[in-house]
Amino acid sequence: MGSNEHKGISFANAPYSSVHKKIAVGTFMGQICDGYILGIVGIALSYAVQPLGLDGFWMGLIGAGALFGILLGSLFAGIVIDRIGRKTAYTFVALFSLVLSVGQFFLSDPAHLVAARFLLGMCVGADYTVGVALLSEWTPERIRTKMMSWLMAAWTFGYIISYFAGLLIATLGDMGENGWRWIICSSALLALVTLAVRVGSPESPQWMLAKRGRTAALELVHRYLGANYALPDQVEKSVSASFFMLFSPQLWRNTLTSCVFFLCQVLPFFAISIFLPVVVKGLNIENPHASGMMYNAFTMIGVFIGIIVAPRVSRRGFLIWTFYGAAAILTVMTLWRGMPASAAFVLLGAFSTVLAISIVAEWLYPPELFPTELRGSGVGLTIAASRIGAGMGTWMLPVVTEQYGVSVTLACCIATLVIGGVVCQLLAPETSPRFGARGVALSPGH
Repeated sequence: MGSNEHKGISFANAPYSSVHKKIAVGTFMGQICDGYILGIVGIALSYAVQPLGLDGFWMGLIGAGALFGILLGSLFAGIVIDRIGRKTAYTFVALFSLVLSVGQFFLSDPAHLVAARFLLGMCVGADYTVGVALLSEWTPERIRTKMMSWLMAAWTFGYIISYFAGLLIATLGDMGENGWRWIICSSALLALVTLAVRVGSPESPQWMLAKRGRTAALELVHRYLGANYALPDQVEKSVSASFFMLFSPQLWRNTLTSCVFFLCQVLPFFAISIFLPVVVKGLNIENPHASGMMYNAFTMIGVFIGIIVAPRVSRRGFLIWTFYGAAAILTVMTLWRGMPASAAFVLLGAFSTVLAISIVAEWLYPPELFPTELRGSGVGLTIAASRIGAGMGTWMLPVVTEQYGVSVTLACCIATLVIGGVVCQLLAPETSPRFGARGVALSPGH
Protein backbone atom coordinates (compact mmCIF):
# COMPACT_ATOMS: atom_id res chain seq x y z
CA MET A 1 0.00 0.00 0.00
CA GLY A 2 1.23 3.49 -0.77
CA SER A 3 3.01 5.63 1.79
CA ASN A 4 0.47 8.42 1.41
CA GLU A 5 -2.50 6.18 2.02
CA HIS A 6 -2.63 6.70 5.77
CA LYS A 7 -1.92 10.43 5.70
CA GLY A 8 -4.90 12.60 6.41
CA ILE A 9 -8.08 12.38 8.41
CA SER A 10 -10.18 9.22 8.34
CA PHE A 11 -13.28 9.77 6.23
CA ALA A 12 -15.33 8.51 9.20
CA ASN A 13 -14.24 11.66 11.05
CA ALA A 14 -14.92 14.10 8.21
CA PRO A 15 -17.18 17.09 8.88
CA TYR A 16 -20.74 16.94 7.63
CA SER A 17 -20.57 17.90 3.95
CA SER A 18 -22.62 18.01 0.76
CA VAL A 19 -22.23 14.29 0.04
CA HIS A 20 -23.45 13.41 3.54
CA LYS A 21 -26.40 15.76 3.09
CA LYS A 22 -27.36 14.23 -0.26
CA ILE A 23 -27.38 10.69 1.10
CA ALA A 24 -29.16 11.74 4.30
CA VAL A 25 -31.91 13.62 2.43
CA GLY A 26 -32.31 10.77 -0.05
CA THR A 27 -32.54 8.15 2.70
CA PHE A 28 -34.85 10.22 4.90
CA MET A 29 -37.17 10.93 1.96
CA GLY A 30 -37.18 7.20 1.25
CA GLN A 31 -38.20 6.48 4.83
CA ILE A 32 -41.00 9.06 4.67
CA CYS A 33 -42.20 7.51 1.41
CA ASP A 34 -41.96 3.96 2.82
CA GLY A 35 -43.96 4.87 5.91
CA TYR A 36 -46.57 6.61 3.76
CA ILE A 37 -46.89 3.61 1.42
CA LEU A 38 -47.58 1.29 4.35
CA GLY A 39 -49.89 3.66 6.21
CA ILE A 40 -52.05 4.91 3.33
CA VAL A 41 -53.56 1.48 2.67
CA GLY A 42 -55.56 1.58 5.92
CA ILE A 43 -57.47 4.76 5.13
CA ALA A 44 -57.78 3.79 1.44
CA LEU A 45 -59.40 0.47 2.32
CA SER A 46 -62.04 2.20 4.42
CA TYR A 47 -63.24 3.88 1.21
CA ALA A 48 -62.72 0.83 -1.04
CA VAL A 49 -64.98 -1.64 0.79
CA GLN A 50 -68.11 -0.98 -1.25
CA PRO A 51 -66.54 -0.18 -4.65
CA LEU A 52 -64.44 -3.36 -4.57
CA GLY A 53 -66.87 -5.51 -2.56
CA LEU A 54 -64.28 -6.35 0.08
CA ASP A 55 -64.89 -8.68 3.01
CA GLY A 56 -62.69 -9.10 6.09
CA PHE A 57 -60.45 -11.62 4.35
CA TRP A 58 -59.60 -9.34 1.42
CA MET A 59 -59.23 -6.28 3.62
CA GLY A 60 -56.70 -8.10 5.77
CA LEU A 61 -54.85 -9.54 2.78
CA ILE A 62 -54.61 -6.21 0.94
CA GLY A 63 -53.53 -4.52 4.15
CA ALA A 64 -50.82 -7.13 4.71
CA GLY A 65 -49.76 -7.46 1.05
CA ALA A 66 -46.98 -4.88 1.28
CA LEU A 67 -45.77 -6.32 4.57
CA PHE A 68 -45.32 -9.75 3.02
CA GLY A 69 -43.58 -8.11 0.06
CA ILE A 70 -41.10 -6.45 2.41
CA LEU A 71 -40.07 -9.92 3.55
CA LEU A 72 -38.74 -10.95 0.13
CA GLY A 73 -37.62 -7.49 -0.92
CA SER A 74 -35.40 -6.92 2.09
CA LEU A 75 -33.98 -10.45 2.05
CA PHE A 76 -33.04 -10.44 -1.63
CA ALA A 77 -31.87 -6.83 -1.58
CA GLY A 78 -29.53 -7.55 1.32
CA ILE A 79 -27.83 -10.37 -0.57
CA VAL A 80 -27.66 -8.36 -3.80
CA ILE A 81 -26.24 -5.12 -2.37
CA ASP A 82 -23.54 -7.01 -0.48
CA ARG A 83 -22.41 -8.42 -3.84
CA ILE A 84 -22.93 -5.56 -6.33
CA GLY A 85 -22.95 -2.50 -4.07
CA ARG A 86 -25.46 -0.02 -2.71
CA LYS A 87 -25.54 2.72 -5.37
CA THR A 88 -27.67 1.20 -8.16
CA ALA A 89 -30.34 -0.31 -5.88
CA TYR A 90 -30.58 2.98 -3.97
CA THR A 91 -31.89 4.76 -7.09
CA PHE A 92 -33.90 1.98 -8.71
CA VAL A 93 -36.07 1.14 -5.69
CA ALA A 94 -37.36 4.74 -5.76
CA LEU A 95 -38.13 4.43 -9.48
CA PHE A 96 -40.03 1.16 -9.03
CA SER A 97 -41.95 2.60 -6.07
CA LEU A 98 -43.07 5.48 -8.27
CA VAL A 99 -44.27 3.21 -11.09
CA LEU A 100 -46.13 0.82 -8.79
CA SER A 101 -47.74 3.63 -6.78
CA VAL A 102 -49.24 5.09 -9.96
CA GLY A 103 -50.24 1.65 -11.21
CA GLN A 104 -52.53 1.05 -8.22
CA PHE A 105 -54.96 3.64 -9.60
CA PHE A 106 -55.90 1.40 -12.52
CA LEU A 107 -56.68 -1.79 -10.56
CA SER A 108 -60.15 -3.08 -9.70
CA ASP A 109 -59.65 -6.76 -8.90
CA PRO A 110 -58.75 -7.32 -5.21
CA ALA A 111 -56.30 -10.07 -6.21
CA HIS A 112 -54.49 -7.68 -8.56
CA LEU A 113 -54.36 -5.08 -5.82
CA VAL A 114 -52.81 -7.63 -3.45
CA ALA A 115 -50.17 -8.38 -6.09
CA ALA A 116 -49.42 -4.70 -6.60
CA ARG A 117 -49.14 -4.10 -2.85
CA PHE A 118 -46.85 -7.13 -2.59
CA LEU A 119 -44.52 -5.74 -5.28
CA LEU A 120 -44.64 -2.31 -3.69
CA GLY A 121 -43.72 -3.94 -0.39
CA MET A 122 -40.70 -5.55 -2.07
CA CYS A 123 -39.57 -2.07 -3.05
CA VAL A 124 -40.07 -0.83 0.51
CA GLY A 125 -38.11 -3.77 1.92
CA ALA A 126 -35.27 -3.21 -0.53
CA ASP A 127 -35.25 0.49 0.33
CA TYR A 128 -35.06 -0.26 4.05
CA THR A 129 -32.02 -2.44 3.46
CA VAL A 130 -30.03 -0.33 1.03
CA GLY A 131 -30.90 3.00 2.67
CA VAL A 132 -29.87 1.91 6.15
CA ALA A 133 -26.62 0.38 4.85
CA LEU A 134 -25.60 3.35 2.70
CA LEU A 135 -26.44 5.98 5.30
CA SER A 136 -24.69 4.16 8.14
CA GLU A 137 -21.57 3.64 6.01
CA TRP A 138 -21.28 7.27 4.87
CA THR A 139 -22.35 9.18 7.98
CA PRO A 140 -19.51 10.59 10.13
CA GLU A 141 -18.99 8.51 13.25
CA ARG A 142 -19.69 11.28 15.74
CA ILE A 143 -23.26 11.82 14.48
CA ARG A 144 -24.04 8.29 13.25
CA THR A 145 -26.12 7.26 16.26
CA LYS A 146 -28.19 10.42 16.11
CA MET A 147 -28.67 10.15 12.35
CA MET A 148 -29.79 6.52 12.47
CA SER A 149 -32.18 7.31 15.31
CA TRP A 150 -33.81 10.07 13.27
CA LEU A 151 -34.50 7.61 10.45
CA MET A 152 -37.36 6.16 12.45
CA ALA A 153 -38.76 9.66 13.00
CA ALA A 154 -38.82 10.11 9.23
CA TRP A 155 -40.56 6.77 8.72
CA THR A 156 -43.09 7.52 11.45
CA PHE A 157 -43.77 10.96 9.99
CA GLY A 158 -44.57 9.38 6.63
CA TYR A 159 -46.74 6.74 8.27
CA ILE A 160 -48.69 9.32 10.27
CA ILE A 161 -49.19 11.90 7.52
CA SER A 162 -50.67 9.19 5.32
CA TYR A 163 -53.63 9.02 7.71
CA PHE A 164 -54.27 12.74 7.57
CA ALA A 165 -53.52 12.97 3.84
CA GLY A 166 -56.04 10.22 3.16
CA LEU A 167 -58.73 12.05 5.11
CA LEU A 168 -57.86 15.29 3.31
CA ILE A 169 -58.04 13.71 -0.15
CA ALA A 170 -61.36 12.13 0.74
CA THR A 171 -62.83 15.53 1.67
CA LEU A 172 -61.59 17.43 -1.39
CA GLY A 173 -64.75 16.63 -3.27
CA ASP A 174 -67.19 13.96 -4.30
CA MET A 175 -64.86 11.49 -6.00
CA GLY A 176 -67.39 8.70 -5.98
CA GLU A 177 -66.06 5.19 -6.37
CA ASN A 178 -62.62 6.46 -7.41
CA GLY A 179 -61.89 8.16 -4.10
CA TRP A 180 -59.88 5.24 -2.75
CA ARG A 181 -57.79 5.19 -5.93
CA TRP A 182 -56.59 8.77 -5.48
CA ILE A 183 -55.82 8.02 -1.85
CA ILE A 184 -53.81 4.85 -2.37
CA CYS A 185 -51.76 6.16 -5.31
CA SER A 186 -50.89 9.46 -3.58
CA SER A 187 -47.60 7.88 -2.48
CA ALA A 188 -46.38 8.48 -6.04
CA LEU A 189 -45.65 12.12 -5.20
CA LEU A 190 -43.24 11.20 -2.39
CA ALA A 191 -41.65 8.48 -4.54
CA LEU A 192 -40.99 11.06 -7.27
CA VAL A 193 -39.27 13.44 -4.85
CA THR A 194 -37.19 10.58 -3.44
CA LEU A 195 -36.07 9.54 -6.91
CA ALA A 196 -35.08 13.10 -7.83
CA VAL A 197 -32.93 13.46 -4.72
CA ARG A 198 -31.19 10.08 -5.07
CA VAL A 199 -30.06 10.36 -8.68
CA GLY A 200 -26.25 10.70 -8.69
CA SER A 201 -25.65 9.25 -5.21
CA PRO A 202 -22.19 7.68 -4.65
CA GLU A 203 -21.23 4.14 -3.70
CA SER A 204 -20.38 3.25 -0.09
CA PRO A 205 -16.67 3.71 0.79
CA GLN A 206 -16.82 0.78 3.19
CA TRP A 207 -18.29 -1.51 0.52
CA MET A 208 -15.63 -0.35 -1.95
CA LEU A 209 -12.94 -1.07 0.64
CA ALA A 210 -14.29 -4.55 1.35
CA LYS A 211 -14.95 -5.53 -2.27
CA ARG A 212 -12.74 -3.47 -4.58
CA GLY A 213 -9.75 -2.77 -2.37
CA ARG A 214 -8.10 0.23 -0.74
CA THR A 215 -7.19 2.03 -3.96
CA ALA A 216 -10.76 2.15 -5.27
CA ALA A 217 -12.13 3.13 -1.85
CA LEU A 218 -9.54 5.89 -1.46
CA GLU A 219 -10.39 7.31 -4.89
CA LEU A 220 -14.05 7.45 -3.88
CA VAL A 221 -13.25 9.25 -0.63
CA HIS A 222 -11.01 11.78 -2.41
CA ARG A 223 -13.65 12.44 -5.07
CA TYR A 224 -16.41 13.31 -2.62
CA LEU A 225 -14.56 14.56 0.48
CA GLY A 226 -11.19 15.80 -0.72
CA ALA A 227 -7.59 14.65 -0.96
CA ASN A 228 -6.89 15.33 2.71
CA TYR A 229 -9.14 12.47 3.82
CA ALA A 230 -8.05 8.86 4.07
CA LEU A 231 -9.25 5.39 4.95
CA PRO A 232 -9.24 4.22 8.56
CA ASP A 233 -5.91 2.80 9.74
CA GLN A 234 -7.72 -0.21 11.15
CA VAL A 235 -10.57 -1.82 9.30
CA GLU A 236 -12.91 -4.63 10.17
CA LYS A 237 -11.56 -8.15 9.98
CA SER A 238 -12.32 -9.58 6.57
CA VAL A 239 -14.86 -12.36 6.63
CA SER A 240 -16.61 -14.48 4.07
CA ALA A 241 -19.52 -12.67 2.47
CA SER A 242 -21.53 -15.86 2.35
CA PHE A 243 -25.09 -15.37 3.60
CA PHE A 244 -24.67 -18.44 5.81
CA MET A 245 -21.98 -16.67 7.84
CA LEU A 246 -24.90 -14.98 9.59
CA PHE A 247 -25.51 -18.31 11.34
CA SER A 248 -21.87 -18.99 12.21
CA PRO A 249 -20.72 -19.39 15.83
CA GLN A 250 -19.47 -15.78 15.72
CA LEU A 251 -22.71 -14.19 14.50
CA TRP A 252 -25.74 -16.38 15.28
CA ARG A 253 -26.55 -14.58 18.54
CA ASN A 254 -26.49 -11.22 16.80
CA THR A 255 -28.60 -12.56 13.93
CA LEU A 256 -31.20 -14.13 16.20
CA THR A 257 -31.42 -11.05 18.42
CA SER A 258 -31.79 -8.73 15.44
CA CYS A 259 -34.56 -10.81 13.84
CA VAL A 260 -36.54 -11.49 17.03
CA PHE A 261 -36.48 -7.97 18.47
CA PHE A 262 -37.58 -6.42 15.16
CA LEU A 263 -40.35 -9.01 14.66
CA CYS A 264 -41.69 -8.61 18.18
CA GLN A 265 -41.86 -4.83 17.83
CA VAL A 266 -43.53 -4.59 14.44
CA LEU A 267 -46.21 -7.24 14.96
CA PRO A 268 -48.20 -5.29 17.57
CA PHE A 269 -47.31 -1.96 15.93
CA PHE A 270 -48.80 -2.79 12.53
CA ALA A 271 -51.58 -5.06 13.77
CA ILE A 272 -52.97 -2.36 16.06
CA SER A 273 -52.22 0.78 14.05
CA ILE A 274 -53.47 -0.34 10.63
CA PHE A 275 -56.77 -1.61 12.02
CA LEU A 276 -57.03 0.87 14.88
CA PRO A 277 -60.80 1.43 14.41
CA VAL A 278 -61.38 -2.30 14.98
CA VAL A 279 -59.33 -2.24 18.18
CA VAL A 280 -60.81 0.93 19.68
CA LYS A 281 -64.33 -0.28 19.01
CA GLY A 282 -63.58 -3.33 21.16
CA LEU A 283 -62.30 -1.00 23.90
CA ASN A 284 -65.56 0.99 23.90
CA ILE A 285 -63.89 4.14 22.58
CA GLU A 286 -66.20 6.20 20.42
CA ASN A 287 -65.17 8.38 17.45
CA PRO A 288 -62.51 6.24 15.72
CA HIS A 289 -61.10 9.20 13.79
CA ALA A 290 -60.38 11.11 17.01
CA SER A 291 -58.74 8.05 18.56
CA GLY A 292 -56.71 7.53 15.40
CA MET A 293 -55.44 11.10 15.50
CA MET A 294 -54.56 10.70 19.18
CA TYR A 295 -52.79 7.39 18.62
CA ASN A 296 -50.73 8.81 15.78
CA ALA A 297 -49.89 11.99 17.71
CA PHE A 298 -48.58 9.99 20.66
CA THR A 299 -46.67 7.74 18.27
CA MET A 300 -44.82 10.79 16.93
CA ILE A 301 -44.17 12.05 20.47
CA GLY A 302 -42.84 8.64 21.44
CA VAL A 303 -40.40 8.60 18.52
CA PHE A 304 -39.02 12.00 19.53
CA ILE A 305 -38.59 10.77 23.11
CA GLY A 306 -36.84 7.66 21.81
CA ILE A 307 -34.46 9.76 19.70
CA ILE A 308 -33.45 11.73 22.79
CA VAL A 309 -33.13 8.68 25.05
CA ALA A 310 -31.55 6.05 22.75
CA PRO A 311 -28.05 7.58 22.42
CA ARG A 312 -27.82 8.14 26.19
CA VAL A 313 -28.66 4.66 27.45
CA SER A 314 -27.52 1.10 26.95
CA ARG A 315 -28.81 -0.36 23.66
CA ARG A 316 -29.56 -3.60 25.45
CA GLY A 317 -31.40 -1.93 28.32
CA PHE A 318 -33.35 0.26 25.90
CA LEU A 319 -34.71 -2.82 24.12
CA ILE A 320 -35.51 -4.82 27.24
CA TRP A 321 -37.43 -2.19 29.16
CA THR A 322 -39.43 -0.82 26.24
CA PHE A 323 -40.63 -4.35 25.52
CA TYR A 324 -41.66 -4.96 29.12
CA GLY A 325 -43.17 -1.48 29.50
CA ALA A 326 -45.40 -1.82 26.43
CA ALA A 327 -46.44 -5.33 27.52
CA ALA A 328 -47.37 -4.08 31.01
CA ILE A 329 -49.61 -1.29 29.66
CA LEU A 330 -51.30 -3.62 27.20
CA THR A 331 -51.87 -6.17 29.99
CA VAL A 332 -53.76 -3.57 32.03
CA MET A 333 -55.86 -2.70 28.98
CA THR A 334 -56.68 -6.38 28.44
CA LEU A 335 -57.49 -7.36 32.04
CA TRP A 336 -59.43 -4.24 33.01
CA ARG A 337 -62.74 -5.27 31.58
CA GLY A 338 -65.39 -2.61 31.36
CA MET A 339 -62.90 0.24 31.85
CA PRO A 340 -64.26 3.74 31.22
CA ALA A 341 -63.65 5.07 27.74
CA SER A 342 -61.50 7.86 29.20
CA ALA A 343 -59.19 5.31 30.89
CA ALA A 344 -58.96 3.28 27.70
CA PHE A 345 -58.11 6.46 25.83
CA VAL A 346 -55.26 7.28 28.25
CA LEU A 347 -53.86 3.74 28.23
CA LEU A 348 -53.97 3.59 24.45
CA GLY A 349 -51.99 6.83 24.32
CA ALA A 350 -49.45 5.50 26.82
CA PHE A 351 -49.08 2.26 24.88
CA SER A 352 -48.55 4.03 21.56
CA THR A 353 -45.93 6.27 23.18
CA VAL A 354 -43.88 3.44 24.71
CA LEU A 355 -44.11 1.30 21.57
CA ALA A 356 -43.01 4.27 19.47
CA ILE A 357 -40.05 4.87 21.79
CA SER A 358 -38.95 1.28 21.22
CA ILE A 359 -39.04 1.38 17.41
CA VAL A 360 -36.27 3.99 17.30
CA ALA A 361 -33.84 1.08 17.74
CA GLU A 362 -35.04 -0.62 14.54
CA TRP A 363 -32.71 1.36 12.25
CA LEU A 364 -30.10 2.07 14.90
CA TYR A 365 -29.33 -1.39 16.31
CA PRO A 366 -29.25 -3.91 13.40
CA PRO A 367 -26.47 -2.18 11.38
CA GLU A 368 -24.31 -2.26 14.51
CA LEU A 369 -24.69 -6.03 14.83
CA PHE A 370 -23.08 -6.99 11.49
CA PRO A 371 -19.70 -6.36 9.78
CA THR A 372 -19.59 -4.44 6.48
CA GLU A 373 -19.40 -7.56 4.28
CA LEU A 374 -22.61 -8.92 5.82
CA ARG A 375 -24.40 -5.74 6.85
CA GLY A 376 -26.77 -5.72 3.89
CA SER A 377 -27.55 -9.43 4.28
CA GLY A 378 -27.95 -9.14 8.05
CA VAL A 379 -30.23 -6.12 7.92
CA GLY A 380 -32.14 -7.67 5.02
CA LEU A 381 -32.71 -10.93 6.90
CA THR A 382 -33.78 -8.96 9.98
CA ILE A 383 -36.41 -7.01 8.04
CA ALA A 384 -37.57 -10.15 6.22
CA ALA A 385 -38.07 -12.03 9.48
CA SER A 386 -39.92 -9.11 11.03
CA ARG A 387 -42.41 -8.95 8.16
CA ILE A 388 -43.54 -12.51 8.87
CA GLY A 389 -44.91 -11.21 12.15
CA ALA A 390 -46.12 -7.91 10.76
CA GLY A 391 -47.84 -9.52 7.78
CA MET A 392 -49.49 -12.30 9.73
CA GLY A 393 -50.54 -9.92 12.50
CA THR A 394 -52.12 -7.49 10.06
CA TRP A 395 -53.82 -10.22 8.04
CA MET A 396 -55.20 -12.11 11.02
CA LEU A 397 -56.14 -9.26 13.39
CA PRO A 398 -59.58 -8.62 11.81
CA VAL A 399 -60.27 -12.36 11.74
CA VAL A 400 -59.15 -13.05 15.33
CA THR A 401 -60.98 -10.01 16.66
CA GLU A 402 -64.15 -10.99 14.83
CA GLN A 403 -64.02 -14.59 16.07
CA TYR A 404 -62.65 -14.21 19.61
CA GLY A 405 -62.86 -10.56 20.58
CA VAL A 406 -60.36 -7.77 21.09
CA SER A 407 -59.06 -9.20 24.40
CA VAL A 408 -57.63 -12.28 22.66
CA THR A 409 -56.08 -10.06 20.01
CA LEU A 410 -54.38 -7.91 22.63
CA ALA A 411 -53.24 -11.03 24.53
CA CYS A 412 -51.41 -12.21 21.40
CA CYS A 413 -49.70 -8.83 21.18
CA ILE A 414 -48.71 -9.04 24.86
CA ALA A 415 -47.16 -12.48 24.35
CA THR A 416 -45.17 -11.16 21.40
CA LEU A 417 -43.80 -8.23 23.44
CA VAL A 418 -42.84 -10.49 26.35
CA ILE A 419 -41.00 -12.89 24.02
CA GLY A 420 -39.08 -9.95 22.58
CA GLY A 421 -38.08 -8.76 26.03
CA VAL A 422 -36.93 -12.20 27.18
CA VAL A 423 -34.86 -12.87 24.05
CA CYS A 424 -33.15 -9.48 24.32
CA GLN A 425 -32.47 -10.03 28.01
CA LEU A 426 -30.82 -13.38 27.29
CA LEU A 427 -28.99 -12.73 24.01
CA ALA A 428 -28.80 -9.06 23.02
CA PRO A 429 -25.19 -7.82 22.74
CA GLU A 430 -24.28 -4.33 23.85
CA THR A 431 -23.20 -2.20 20.86
CA SER A 432 -22.98 1.25 22.44
CA PRO A 433 -19.34 2.28 23.09
CA ARG A 434 -20.55 4.22 26.13
CA PHE A 435 -21.74 1.02 27.78
CA GLY A 436 -18.99 -1.48 27.15
CA ALA A 437 -19.36 -2.55 23.52
CA ARG A 438 -16.35 -4.65 22.54
CA GLY A 439 -15.45 -4.01 18.94
CA VAL A 440 -17.16 -5.27 15.82
CA ALA A 441 -20.05 -7.67 15.65
CA LEU A 442 -17.72 -10.57 14.90
CA SER A 443 -16.87 -10.78 18.59
CA PRO A 444 -18.88 -13.79 19.83
CA GLY A 445 -20.15 -13.34 23.33
CA HIS A 446 -20.57 -9.74 24.12
